Amino acid sequence: MTEGAALAIDAGQTGMKIRMTVPGAQTRETTLPGVRTHEELIPQLAAAARTAAAGIEIAEVSAGVSGLTRRESDATALLDATGDLGTRIARLTHDSVTAFLGTLGGERGAVVAAGTGVVTLAVGRSRVARVDGWGNIMGDAGSAYWIGREALDAGMRAYDGRGPRTPLTDVMRERWPDLEEAYIDLQADPDRIRIVASFAPAVAELADSDTVSRSICVRAAEELARSVTAALERVAEADDRSASWAVGAVGGVFESELIRSRFMQLLDEGPVAVHLVSARGTGLDGAVALSGVRPQHPLSAFVSVATR
Repeated sequence: MTEGAALAIDAGQTGMKIRMTVPGAQTRETTLPGVRTHEELIPQLAAAARTAAAGIEIAEVSAGVSGLTRRESDATALLDATGDLGTRIARLTHDSVTAFLGTLGGERGAVVAAGTGVVTLAVGRSRVARVDGWGNIMGDAGSAYWIGREALDAGMRAYDGRGPRTPLTDVMRERWPDLEEAYIDLQADPDRIRIVASFAPAVAELADSDTVSRSICVRAAEELARSVTAALERVAEADDRSASWAVGAVGGVFESELIRSRFMQLLDEGPVAVHLVSARGTGLDGAVALSGVRPQHPLSAFVSVATR
């Protein structure tokens, strides 16, 4: 067996991206199905690590996970679950931390990661603030799921005559020819979160010609900008008020030019000075960077580490 390999996992709801780095060998990346939030997390991560390792001994496992709870934030459990791989160090954190590290590195500021769900993390000199990321029932405002849910609502309102006509109704019919049965099919589908989120690109594409779709995109941008502002205000200290904060906006939602431009316009008009920066890397790069988070860093309290 090869010794000393490191495994980094970026575990989202729509997919797990895994990078295995073996000293002296080529880095290998794997994509596996996403985290199933209704099932125990640690066994899913261990199974993914086992698949990606493919018989290679793993010295380190570092994972950033969407929707990670305090109860699940136990790197010791991950270390034990991957013991058969030879793991000696395990690191576990919320994917907002790995999104931040992958996007801004050591720079202070905020990162909003808007994919199927959404979470914003701001890091100041000594404070860290997480905003939203509360799941599709209680939060995730401005996410692809949120946009898709608004689209389905608008489509059915138009179908009923309760709302303005919109081509979103026809988009829905492409999946459910009988719209009166759509809600039954959707509620019974275990993949319903991804299905709802899959309507977000259509909303973005229709925004130039459909006022309903445009309104959804504008409101999504407002929610995302509101989250960033709230996060930065929570980490700012008295002498930071005149500073310009770096903001990274990552995830598929920001592929919409309308959402991205309105998001930045709202931040420019807001109470906190910001400047948008390009992402230095990805959430997977952030998972790799967990090994470099030192005890004095504000994020260290949010990273569970276990060794043997």
